[in-house]
Amino acid sequence: MPQRTDWESLPEALHAAVIARTGPVLKARTVSEGLNSALAAVLRTESGTVFVKGLRTDQPGVITQGREALINAHVWPIAPALLWHIEDVAGWNVLGFEHVEGRHPDYSPGSPDLPLVTEALDLLAVLRCPDLPIKNHLRWRSYLDGQDPEILAGGSLLHTDFNPANVLITPDGTVRMVDWAWPTRGAAWIDACCLIIWLIASGHTPAEAEAEVQQARAWRDAPPTAVDVFALANIRLWDEIVSHKPSDWHRQMAEAARAWADSRMVTVGTS
Repeated sequence: MPQRTDWESLPEALHAAVIARTGPVLKARTVSEGLNSALAAVLRTESGTVFVKGLRTDQPGVITQGREALINAHVWPIAPALLWHIEDVAGWNVLGFEHVEGRHPDYSPGSPDLPLVTEALDLLAVLRCPDLPIKNHLRWRSYLDGQDPEILAGGSLLHTDFNPANVLITPDGTVRMVDWAWPTRGAAWIDACCLIIWLIASGHTPAEAEAEVQQARAWRDAPPTAVDVFALANIRLWDEIVSHKPSDWHRQMAEAARAWADSRMVTVGTS
């Protein structure tokens, strides 16, 4: 995880590039939520309020900045609009988004936020996947242990990261999905599976988590055998992540993925 950098600590050349797009910055507030951005801040400017996120151009994750810029026009209205993109100034790559007031959802059992989040699955499922060079279902191929990856193929545009930090609920109850670092073309039901694992990690039993997404059209159309294959793939995926990043929350996600696969009576040996 990159160390968070405050607005005041950024190079003057980058300040100037941002101000050229926004007008003078009146107030800056660093955002603590999120894992992958070195810069994450809300700027109150003469032209309005913007959310900025960025990485240094020498950081490996900077490629995700380009992915977000590429897909943004295709994920309205479920995502905030991208206003501008600074690709390389003073060694920084920075995105400027419309600022959306909202809070992150509570994923715990019984939370009143859960129906709003699962309704968002239907909004995601109807997004037209553009003809752009984005990831597709083959991104999971190495975790399928010889299974045909075409079982995950589809024409839907997927978000795939339902970390609650990537979900905003506005005061009027609208759900916005942020951090489109991994836009992916694949079967519509995959996003429901990604949410299920987060729900289990947040305290749900596997049966409770599946029941929460039951009303989503994409989940109702999911072939059980394909879901089983994806559940097994997530054991391998999260075990691999833990091998490189053995933090508590990564381990919690790996345990949730295994609990879900076990509940479907599809298992893989312990790594």
